[in-house]
Amino acid sequence: MDKQPKKWRDTIDPYSIRFKYIEIIKILGYPHAANDVFYLKARYKEKDIYCFLKSARHIDANIKNEICVLNTLKFDYLPKVIEYGDDFSYIITEAVEGERLSKIVGENKGLESLSFIKEYGETLATLHMQKSDFDSAPHRSYHQIPDRQYFGEIDLLVVYDWLISNQPHNTNRCFIHGDFHYANILWKNGHINGILDFELAGIGNKEFDIAWAIILRPEQKFMKTKEEYKEFIKGYRLKNNCDEGLVKYYMAQIYAKFYRLGDERYKEYILQWYRENI
Repeated sequence: MDKQPKKWRDTIDPYSIRFKYIEIIKILGYPHAANDVFYLKARYKEKDIYCFLKSARHIDANIKNEICVLNTLKFDYLPKVIEYGDDFSYIITEAVEGERLSKIVGENKGLESLSFIKEYGETLATLHMQKSDFDSAPHRSYHQIPDRQYFGEIDLLVVYDWLISNQPHNTNRCFIHGDFHYANILWKNGHINGILDFELAGIGNKEFDIAWAIILRPEQKFMKTKEEYKEFIKGYRLKNNCDEGLVKYYMAQIYAKFYRLGDERYKEYILQWYRENI
């Protein structure tokens, strides 16, 4: 398991929650997340376990959806639900062993990300093939094209015009994770061992979900090259089909929102991506 961050912002007091089945022994870390998340050592059924507590922090939190998905989905690598609040204000899941690819690749010189990327894509493809009575995936602001004023402010009106002129007429819908990126995927012995955070899962846009997984985020140590992109798509197509044109369309849409999140080097990377792809 990755070493978890120390407390980095004000949170709820986890000891104030009246749990049904667990007793907190020690708070071991405070993972970075939109909600309040705690890595705990706890007592459960007369045994000591390691687990994660997620408590709803903001109005868009959808712990209820995550609980429903985890209790319905039949798939490897899922965290086991230990308990949750009757009002869906929190969820506790048993910790899954593994490390994030950002740490594995970043801290091991000479270890190339390409050896992991095909499985990364193949796993998402398999997840997209899951069938059950899932609700629609929650809507996100990233699903919408920012307005023209936004693109004018970042001096990318040409991207806005391209996005408007090339809007897809149809979308390919399937079960999606909704937030499938490196921070939510744990690896052990060179293979995926855990997939986390299903708040945004449900029936949704397949190619947007792929684009969300494949874009380069600020400070990310991999998915920077065309070779990695091709390897991800190759892995995906071992199990499933996708429309690459739609994937790149949604990558362009997402990069427009991410443009303001990075430094000048990251912005130049996005500009170069636009030159090569639109």
